[in-house]
Amino acid sequence: MNEIYAGRWIARLDEPFVVLLIGMRINKPWRVHRWLPLVFQMSQMLRELNDNGAPGFLGGQTWFGRTTVLIQYWRSMEDLELYATKSHESRIPAWATFNAAIEATDSVGAYHELYAIEPGRYDNSFLNMPRTLLSSVAPICAVGPNSPLPGASMARPSPIRGPAPRFWGY
Repeated sequence: MNEIYAGRWIARLDEPFVVLLIGMRINKPWRVHRWLPLVFQMSQMLRELNDNGAPGFLGGQTWFGRTTVLIQYWRSMEDLELYATKSHESRIPAWATFNAAIEATDSVGAYHELYAIEPGRYDNSFLNMPRTLLSSVAPICAVGPNSPLPGASMARPSPIRGPAPRFWGY
């Protein structure tokens, strides 16, 4: 998972997918009693998703700090909606507690953004680093003078084939 890929690489999925950005921001760090329980609730929900998976969940990454950012990749809006609305022993109580606590204080805030991505309507690359973000859940291809993608990549269909790795990197 930490292998450095020398040179420039791209990741491609040849079917639509969904990107979910979700997280929270600690607005008043000194009010630990208000935001720390929310960190535990979020961790519980992530642990459940990591341990049990969900249909259509491709993977994601998390960065913790004053503003916590989770980036998740899903196969479709329908898969994400099914996961978000289905009854689940650990997630539903944690989600309800999380939402109630967020609404009860201005010490912490929450956000999300959701994007439906069509094949050929996005671009990405990584250079001299481990697989991250989209490249952690999609097949990758080296880009260079002798590669099938020597220049800009959005205008061409993907030459990448094969399964993507499956892991939750946080």
